[in-house]
Amino acid sequence: MVLTPTRYAMVVATLGIASFTFGILAELKKAPAGEVVSGKGVVICKYPSDPSVVLGYISTALLAAASFAGYRSIFYPYKGKSVPQSAFFASHWCLSYFSVALFTSVFAAIFLIWPTVQGHIHHTKNVHTDLLFECPTAKTGFLGGGAFASLNSSLFWLVCLMLATNVREDYLDDAEKSEII
Repeated sequence: MVLTPTRYAMVVATLGIASFTFGILAELKKAPAGEVVSGKGVVICKYPSDPSVVLGYISTALLAAASFAGYRSIFYPYKGKSVPQSAFFASHWCLSYFSVALFTSVFAAIFLIWPTVQGHIHHTKNVHTDLLFECPTAKTGFLGGGAFASLNSSLFWLVCLMLATNVREDYLDDAEKSEII
């Protein structure tokens, strides 16, 4: 199977939409709070069984895969013809969208990882010596925000791929014209 920019775009879009979906599901399935169970000098937090931690990790993994595929799609030598990175970054549009795609990928990863790890810690370390502990869950809205940032990230990778395809065509056309002369 020959890789084309269109196939890479489909991969990036599919992974980005899947990451968004799992992130939204993680936000919706998150328990509002844990149940406080008082023990002898301790408070034990009993959280209901919810899939938000697993869904958060899956969403983060899909974001990483979409970002990797987006990055790889820009510099992949289609039809065996490679283009130097300097040609891509000579285009200010391509450079700016590449930077924004990287930034939104990191931003989305932070917003997905932070509440997921925090929820994981709440579920595993649930015995507290503070008798006034209220058994909170991870911050509300961060997983949903991370899901939307993940979708934005994949869209920026797609725009960057389109710009890189234009740069590639221009570079190869210029190289072909210089060979004729």
